[in-house]
Amino acid sequence: MEVVIEHLKRDQPLVPVLETTPLRMPRLNDDVYLQLLKAIVEQQLSTKAAATIWGRFRQLFDDYPHPEVVLDHDVEVFRGAGLSYQKAGYIQNIARFAQKDGLSKTHIDSLSDQEALNHLTQIKGVGRWTAEMILMFSLGRPDVFPVDDLIIRNAMIRVYDVTSEKRQFYRDLEAIAERWSPYRSYACFILWDYYEGQVMGRELYGG
Repeated sequence: MEVVIEHLKRDQPLVPVLETTPLRMPRLNDDVYLQLLKAIVEQQLSTKAAATIWGRFRQLFDDYPHPEVVLDHDVEVFRGAGLSYQKAGYIQNIARFAQKDGLSKTHIDSLSDQEALNHLTQIKGVGRWTAEMILMFSLGRPDVFPVDDLIIRNAMIRVYDVTSEKRQFYRDLEAIAERWSPYRSYACFILWDYYEGQVMGRELYGG
């Protein structure tokens, strides 16, 4: 990771963040199919509620939610586990896509980042942000920049004093992130921890 940190230190506004916030690498899980199911279940839920409903969902299956078994279940079964009709539909969409071998690690590993994002977002219910999280946290792709992530945007506004708006705002964020390439994912890991610890922590506890 020394190579990554030294590269990111070339971006001067980021240096104070790097000095206070260590790079923590996520624990990867390359089961893209399972991670997509989990992402759909957890959407728009608190951490506690998400864990509860994900646990109920997993209990519907003997060992693993294989695509054919998911598709054999009636939507009402998923409703009973706490999923909305919409989420139940998205879960089945993912299972159908997986049946076509569209979610195998071998196939996705053969794709560039942009190709992988395009591939995953074909699935109704899987947006760009979700696909980016899969690339970063499941597959360990090092150069993904989730510009739509609220915490990343807020952190960058704070660190880089970004004041632009609308389309120019996004162009400015993309330009800043280009300085981090080919390690944009790692910069984002640091910014998430920085914002949640250094900024939100002080706001919550009056520091």
